[in-house]
Amino acid sequence: MKVSAFAQVAYRKFADGFEKQNDSSVTTPWSLVDPTEVRAAYKDYLDGLMLAARSGFDGLVFTEHGQASYDMMANPSLVASALAYATESEGLNVAIYPAGRSLGKSREPLRVAEEYAMIDNICGGRLVAGFPVGLMYDASINNGVPPIEIRGRFDENLALVLKAWRENDAFMFNGKFSQFECVNIWPRPQQRPRPPVWLTGTGNPATMQVVFDQDFGFNYLSWFGTKITGPRIFGRFWEMAGKLGKPLNPHQLGILQVACVAATDAEAERKYKKHIEYLFNRGPGAIAGEKLAIPGGIGLQGLHALMRDPSDFGIAHELRSVSYAKLVDVGSVIVGSVATVTEQLTELAKTHRIGNLHLMMQFGSMPRELAMENISLFGKEVVPKLKNVWKDEPHHWWPERLGGRPRYSATQPAARAMGGA
Repeated sequence: MKVSAFAQVAYRKFADGFEKQNDSSVTTPWSLVDPTEVRAAYKDYLDGLMLAARSGFDGLVFTEHGQASYDMMANPSLVASALAYATESEGLNVAIYPAGRSLGKSREPLRVAEEYAMIDNICGGRLVAGFPVGLMYDASINNGVPPIEIRGRFDENLALVLKAWRENDAFMFNGKFSQFECVNIWPRPQQRPRPPVWLTGTGNPATMQVVFDQDFGFNYLSWFGTKITGPRIFGRFWEMAGKLGKPLNPHQLGILQVACVAATDAEAERKYKKHIEYLFNRGPGAIAGEKLAIPGGIGLQGLHALMRDPSDFGIAHELRSVSYAKLVDVGSVIVGSVATVTEQLTELAKTHRIGNLHLMMQFGSMPRELAMENISLFGKEVVPKLKNVWKDEPHHWWPERLGGRPRYSATQPAARAMGGA
């Protein structure tokens, strides 16, 4: 199993009651902000990821969110470039893994293709390319993309990016949303015909279908409580794999999981409780529901799934006021001693056939010292035990330089072209 460090750049000093006095964490007034804290948050974020790289983690995972105080990461390519160079300079063989450039909102898909290709060259073929469809508020409210267009833009932009990486010669592209007389990006990725590609989603069957059609990996978020949503989401994934005749290889599935470790269970609760509640109640949990579920933004296949059973979103309706005890109880977070956390993460992976854990160990209001302590203890005591899970299964969705065994070749197209010449 691959164990990666996952982080977001959160503003850590909102006062008590922030989530009740403000419409959303994506409309936060700048008048509430201390600029020196913003700068410190970026430094601590990068230092934490570099510490994880030095502590034995397999990859460094980060996300993209526009105009969001819970993750001040407008362009993950900037962070990926810095980490690619720093880890290459230190000889740290970890995956550089931006879990997202949101192609559903992108009006410059070739820029995305070029940036990822640059990163893969800087790190020498260690890029794992993440592409979420994108959040509704980010694409439509912040970026002006009509909700009904988001999925269509994602499909077209993804096809264009993959073809721009794969083709050796210039080509024309005549899509619905983009038209280019000449596509000939420089550079192409080091990994040919493409780096491993992963999609992150909330369980939409349409996204899972793309994963299997194009041999991608699929990531799921633990925010809504995996003890509630896990059997449904992961069960749906493996059921679809079975119907399509795909091998049930756990390395095709990943989860982004909040996790904290300490000497004892009691000490872990004492150290992390308030920071976990800050994350869920004043961070992503403080996004107004109407900004996440804009009408028109979910395709027909996803709507059918939700109408049959809306419990895909677990405790989403409780965020802004959810307690630490509830978050632990439903599996939104895994917290405790080394033994407790190792046991629960192993059980999670084996129960749902998950071959990639992306552990969020610095988050919310957590101060620098505590975040570094959490990452260090994980790297020393927990990660070595987790890596043995699924060790006999080949990993086809990981860079070859890092031990992956990609199945595609330069003569085998990595994806079906949509909208291209």
